[in-house]
Amino acid sequence: MGAKQLATKIDARVKDALDDFCEERGYKINRFVEDAILDKLEEFEDISDLRKLRNESFRDFSEVLSELKKSGKL
Repeated sequence: MGAKQLATKIDARVKDALDDFCEERGYKINRFVEDAILDKLEEFEDISDLRKLRNESFRDFSEVLSELKKSGKL
């Protein structure tokens, strides 16, 4: 997979904390930032999925159990 450069400005305190964190733990800053971005994107995707689920209809649990018993699956 190809790589692209990302340039951004962040608060100096945040950058200093990132530098210290990565240096203390032996992480590469590029990898840390990429992982953080991927985690955040996944989090937003999960939130989107939850919003869709809230709009779905649902059946009462006792109804589901009853149907499973009738069909012999339970």
